[in-house]
Amino acid sequence: MDDKDLPLTLPPIEKYLPTEDGEPPLARAENWKTSQGNAIETNTMPGWAGSSWYFLRYMDASNDGAFVSKEAESYWQNVDLYIGGSEHATGHLLYSRFWMKFLFDMGFVSEQEPFKKMINQGMILGRSNFAYRIKDTNTFVSFGLKDQHETTAIHVDVNMVENDVLDEEAFKAWRPDFANAEFILEDGVYKCGDEIEKMSKSKYNVVSPDLIVEKYGADTLRMYEMFLGPLEQFKPWNTNGISGVNNFLRKLWRLFHDAEGNFVVTDAEATKEDLKTLHKTIKKVGEDIEAFSFNTSISTFMVCVNELTAQKCNKRSILESLVVLISPYAPHIAEELWEQLGHSDGITYQDFPTFDSSHLVESSHMYPVSFNGKMRFKVEYALDMGRADIEKQILAHEKSIHYLEGKAPKKVIIVPKKIINIVV
Repeated sequence: MDDKDLPLTLPPIEKYLPTEDGEPPLARAENWKTSQGNAIETNTMPGWAGSSWYFLRYMDASNDGAFVSKEAESYWQNVDLYIGGSEHATGHLLYSRFWMKFLFDMGFVSEQEPFKKMINQGMILGRSNFAYRIKDTNTFVSFGLKDQHETTAIHVDVNMVENDVLDEEAFKAWRPDFANAEFILEDGVYKCGDEIEKMSKSKYNVVSPDLIVEKYGADTLRMYEMFLGPLEQFKPWNTNGISGVNNFLRKLWRLFHDAEGNFVVTDAEATKEDLKTLHKTIKKVGEDIEAFSFNTSISTFMVCVNELTAQKCNKRSILESLVVLISPYAPHIAEELWEQLGHSDGITYQDFPTFDSSHLVESSHMYPVSFNGKMRFKVEYALDMGRADIEKQILAHEKSIHYLEGKAPKKVIIVPKKIINIVV
């Protein structure tokens, strides 16, 4: 077609169905021809044709002369990261590579590959729960007692089960035929069985995020999904551990508040231990983000908060960096804490904390001290202390005098930065 005939506007047609002869819907259009009188193709491109290269248009969306200028394309180049399900490998990515290689051969783009890195996220599987109905009755026996009866396993809506314990009243209200159900309990509760299956309405194992958000908050749901396991692996959804993540967020909150809920952050100077805890967290979380290893980041945050709690750390210089660090994982609580710290600008715009390796350099070592190979106590000495000084100090230590019982040591073995063993 000549440029003057573009853009091509689709004509009105009587109905969007193939013709009686099996031709595409556009064959129903009258006078579907170019200005030169030539017939226009009635077969339109399939959807994957557009999805194969639409990202190039984002680089230069307002350009009326080309789908992308050479300047914009050479700056942005190809996509850094593509995340999608495994079904995309043949339904989209294969054609995208064909299309990009064609555009490269034609000289329109500078890269042959559309995506630098691709991640296929794993599917989250459902954790089904079961109640066990005694044959020919409306009595349900708890999981641990079911082998004492002839039973039939019935799928139970997982939204009325917590830590495998059934909400009996919710169960009776669930279906009319269960309204008069009776239960044989163990340890005072009805415990359900479980099995990992694909999420399905028929198995009643589809978890509504709205219910979890209502009960625990959006940050708990967000972090728990990441905590389930590696991004690329299939993972079973299991609400049994969600309270642990919620407890962690509450523990994070308590670093900033006392038992009465008062804000207690101080401007006191951070200790060596505080800085070590913070900077090993910055290092690990930064590495995990680059590796898309979000589940291990959350484990690192839990260790960090436990250590800061033990250190009774409520110093602003530590907690401000921590709250910025955790904000991609728990944005709502982080934003609230950031505001309480006295900031009016959003936490989203803060720089990622900078790792300083000097805070991880050890200046001393905690030596386990053994007598005839049996460890008795530990003592800390500077890393630059010589063997002679260590031997002199350890033999003069009150605990060494106790275990020597007045005897002269036959040998003192010192392995720097590892152990001390006194042979009697």
